[in-house]
Amino acid sequence: MKTNESAENYLETIFMLKKKAGYVRSIDVAHKLAFTKASVSVAMKNFREKGYITIDENGFISLTETGQSIAEKVYERHNVIATLLISLGVDSETAFQDSCKIEHVISDQSFEKIKEYLCKEK
Repeated sequence: MKTNESAENYLETIFMLKKKAGYVRSIDVAHKLAFTKASVSVAMKNFREKGYITIDENGFISLTETGQSIAEKVYERHNVIATLLISLGVDSETAFQDSCKIEHVISDQSFEKIKEYLCKEK
């Protein structure tokens, strides 16, 4: 399923927050991304309609299987690309900032080759 960069960032953020705290609410996403509660509310409504998330009666957000799959893919790209950049001598903060941009535009083929390269280096 094709998603845009904004959707990928939201889903990755939900994934990371859930990993860290065990739960996610819209306000947590708003704080993490420095977006307004209204903007996040609109996005969450769209994600529910697209089947990426569910929200329970207490306002806790969970990724659906589809949402989880997208989030995991983006999260993996983020970390692998950052790891490559760090191994090339880029400082950690810059590497993670740059990987956040690259993760959305890199082809599957190029990403797989980066993973293969990093595995050989270990």
